[in-house]
Amino acid sequence: MMRKIWMRTVVIAGLAVVVGIQARAQNVISIDATAPMAAPQPVAAKLGSSRNPRGQVIGINSQYLTLDGKPWLPVMGEFQYSRYPEAKWEQEILKMKAAGVQVIETYIIWNHHEEVEGQFDWTGQRDLRKFIELCGRHGMDVYPRIGPWVHGEVRHGGFPDWVLKNGPVRQNDPVYLKEVQSFYAQIGAQLKGELWKDGGPVIGIQLENEYREGPAGSGRGTEHIRKLKEMAIADGLDVPLYTVTGWDGAAVPLDEVLPTFGGYPDAPWQGSNKPLYGNEIYAFRFRNRVAGNMGAVGGRGQNAAASYKNTPFLTAEVGGGGQDTYFRRPAFDADDIAAIAPVMLGSGVNLLGYYMFHGGVNPDSGSITLEESQRADDATDVPEKSYDFQSPLGAFGQERESLRKMKLVHYFLNDFGAELAPMTTRAPAEVPSGPKDTSVARVAARTNGEAGFVFVNNYVRGLTMPERKGFQVELKLPKEVVKVPEEPIGLPAGAYGIWPVNLPLRGVATEKRVTLRYSTAQLFKRVETGGQAYYFFFALPGVSAEFALDASAKVTGVSGPVETSRSESGVTLRVRGTGASEAEVKLDGGVRLVLLPEAEAEQVWRGDDPSMLLLTKSNAFSDGTRWTLQSDDPTMKFGMLGEVKPNAEQKIAKDGKDGVFVEYGAVLPKIELKATVTKVQEAKPREPWALGPKLSWRPNALPIKPEVSEFAGAAAWRIEVPPVPAGAEVSDVWLKIDYQGDEARLSEGKRLIDDDFWNGLSWTVGLKEALPDWRSAGRTLELRVLPLPKTYPMYLEKAEALHFDAEGVADTQSGVNLIPQYQLVLNVVGQR
Repeated sequence: MMRKIWMRTVVIAGLAVVVGIQARAQNVISIDATAPMAAPQPVAAKLGSSRNPRGQVIGINSQYLTLDGKPWLPVMGEFQYSRYPEAKWEQEILKMKAAGVQVIETYIIWNHHEEVEGQFDWTGQRDLRKFIELCGRHGMDVYPRIGPWVHGEVRHGGFPDWVLKNGPVRQNDPVYLKEVQSFYAQIGAQLKGELWKDGGPVIGIQLENEYREGPAGSGRGTEHIRKLKEMAIADGLDVPLYTVTGWDGAAVPLDEVLPTFGGYPDAPWQGSNKPLYGNEIYAFRFRNRVAGNMGAVGGRGQNAAASYKNTPFLTAEVGGGGQDTYFRRPAFDADDIAAIAPVMLGSGVNLLGYYMFHGGVNPDSGSITLEESQRADDATDVPEKSYDFQSPLGAFGQERESLRKMKLVHYFLNDFGAELAPMTTRAPAEVPSGPKDTSVARVAARTNGEAGFVFVNNYVRGLTMPERKGFQVELKLPKEVVKVPEEPIGLPAGAYGIWPVNLPLRGVATEKRVTLRYSTAQLFKRVETGGQAYYFFFALPGVSAEFALDASAKVTGVSGPVETSRSESGVTLRVRGTGASEAEVKLDGGVRLVLLPEAEAEQVWRGDDPSMLLLTKSNAFSDGTRWTLQSDDPTMKFGMLGEVKPNAEQKIAKDGKDGVFVEYGAVLPKIELKATVTKVQEAKPREPWALGPKLSWRPNALPIKPEVSEFAGAAAWRIEVPPVPAGAEVSDVWLKIDYQGDEARLSEGKRLIDDDFWNGLSWTVGLKEALPDWRSAGRTLELRVLPLPKTYPMYLEKAEALHFDAEGVADTQSGVNLIPQYQLVLNVVGQR
C-alpha cells in the first residue's frame, strides 16, 4: 500500500513538473494585481512657487506629478539651444511638439557663455532668453539644467578653463562658489519673467549633474547640493521643481531636491572594445530605479532604494540615442531606441525624459574647441563639432525613423497619461534572472483597481529573442482575472508594446461608457470630431489584433477583415492577419475604434487642433492652423481627419478617402541638384595611435583621436555645391556623404563645418544650417578622410561593412549626394 501511495505521489509530482514545463513553454505569464495601492504621500523636498498667474498649479506627491490637481505624466526631451542655429530654433521646437514632447530640457553650458572670465555672451545661438520665449510662445514648458557642471560631452563638462585654473571645483570652496554665483546670477537675469510663477514656461531647475555623495563636513556631496540650491534661489530661480540626477552614488538631499533617472542602449564612455549587448535598459526595473549603465563618467556603485524614498519615478536621461566616442562607435536601429519607453513606463516611470531628443553642433569659440577630449584632460574623445547623438532629430534637424515610433508612445501619454500616472507597477510571478536572460518573457503591468495596462517587451538590442509560443498574460485584479488575450498567441521576436485592460471608452457629450476589456493592439490616440470619439490603435507586427468589449457593447458597424463573436462576457473582435490590416469598428454611443498597421500609424501627426489629425509620409508639424510638410519627394500625399480642409498656394487635389482620412495630394516642381566631386589628394601613411591615461574607473588606456594636423595627410576631395534654383520650394538640402575611413572633416576654407567618426551610417549635413546664403551661391567644400588601417584599437559595431584595399587601408568615399527637402505649407480651415 505504501508503495502504491509513493508511486502515485511520484506520478502526481511528475505531472506537476510536466504541467509547469508546459506552462513555461506556453509562456503564460501570471501577474497578481490584487494588493491594495498605497496612497500618495507628500514629498519631503522644499520646492518653489507652484502657481502661475493663470491659476495653474504644478504639484507633486510620492507617486506622480500633478497639473491643476490632476495626475500629469509629461514627455520631456533635451534640445540644447547653444548647439543649434538661432534662426531655426522655432521650427525645431515645433517639430518636437509635433512628436508629442511637452517639456524641453536644456543644458546651460557655462563655457558656451563665459569662455573668458567676466565676458558673458548671451547673443545669437547663445540667447537663452529668446529660446525660452519661443518655447513659451508655442506652449512648450522648459526645464533648464544649470550645472554648473553638466557633462554633455562638452569640454571640461562645461567648466571654462579659467575656473579650473582658479582652484577646487564642485565643492563649497569660497572662490568656486563666488564664480558659480556670478554664473547663476546671469542665468537668473536671462530667465527673469520667464519662470512659471511669472506666467513663463520654466517649470523646474536641475542642479549639477552626475554628482556623488561626499564625506560629511567636506563641503561636497549633499552639502554642496544644498548650497547650490540656496544660491539659485538667491539669484531668483524660484520654480516648482528642483532635481538632481540620481545614479552612481548620487548626492540626493531628499528634503531639498528630487532625483531623476534614465538609461542608455549602449555605453560609449566605457573602455570595452566588445559589444555590450543584453543591456539592462530593456529589462523592467522592479527592484531598483537606478540603471547599471548610466553615463556618469567614473560611475561606481548604485544608490539604494532609500535614496529615492517617497519620490515619484522621474527620468531625465532615457537614451534617445548615444554619442559615439572615438573609441566606441555603436550604431543604433530605430527599435533599439523605441523599445526603451514601454519598458521604462512599465517600470513605473511618471516623467518620460529623453537625452538627447535633438542633436546639434558645437558653436564656434575663441582659441579653444568645445568638445570633450582626452587632450583637454577629459575622459573621452568626441567630434570637435558634431553632437548628433543619433537622436530622433539629428544635428541638422533631420528626422530619424526612431522619432515616428517614439511619438506613438508620446501621443498615448498625451491623451492617457493622467490615467496611467496613478497606476502601480505589478511584477509577474517569474521574471528574467538578469538582463541577458531570454528564457523568460518580459512583462509588467500597471493597475489602478480594476483597470490598467500591460507592457510587453520581446526586444533586446543585440540579442536573438525567441518567439513566445502560447503567450498569454493572466492579470489577477481584485474582482476578476483578465486573460490577455483570451486564447494564447505567438508573440514574435522583436515585438514590444502597451495593451490596455478595462479601459473605459467614452463618447462625446454622453455619460454612457463601454469598457474595452483588453486589446492586443496598442492604443495611441483619442480624437473627438464630428460628434464621434475616435480611439486609434496600431497592430504590433506579427500579432493579430484583438479587441474584447464588455457585454454592454453594441457594435453598429465594422469595416475591414474583422471576425465578431459574442459570449456572456461580451463581444470579441478579431482582425485577420498579423499586423498588416486596417479596420474600423463603430460602437453605439458615438465611439469608433480605428486600427492601423504600425507603419501607417507612424504617419499620423497631431497638431494644435485636438479635433484633427494629419496622415502623411512627409515630416509634419503645425503652428496653429498652419501646417508644414517636408519631404525628399516632391509628390506629397496626405490625409486629414476632422471637420477641416486644406488651403495652400500650391495646387491641391482631393484624392478620395483612406479609411477615416480624407486624402489630398500636391506635386511640387522637382529640382535636380548634383555635387561635383573631385579627388585632390591621396592619403598618406598615418601616425600610430597615441594612448590616453589610465583612469581609476577605466584601467585600460584608450586611443586618443588624431590631431587636426594629421588631416594634412588625409585623403581629400573637393565638393562643388551648385546654388538652389530660384523659387524652388525647398526648406533645406541634405548633403549626404558615404565614406569609409577613421574620421572625416567637412570644411569651407579654414572653417570646419562638421566632423564625423565613421560608424557605418551615412553622414548628413544640412546646408541651410551650415552655409550662409545656401540658396543663392554655389559653394566649394573640402572633404578629408583619415585612413583606417585594417588593424585598429577601437570598437566599431558595423566593422563588417568596411572594405580595405590591397594595402589594408580604408579611405574612400562612395557617394556624395544632395537631397532637396521639399516643403508644402497648408492653412487648415473649417469646412463650414
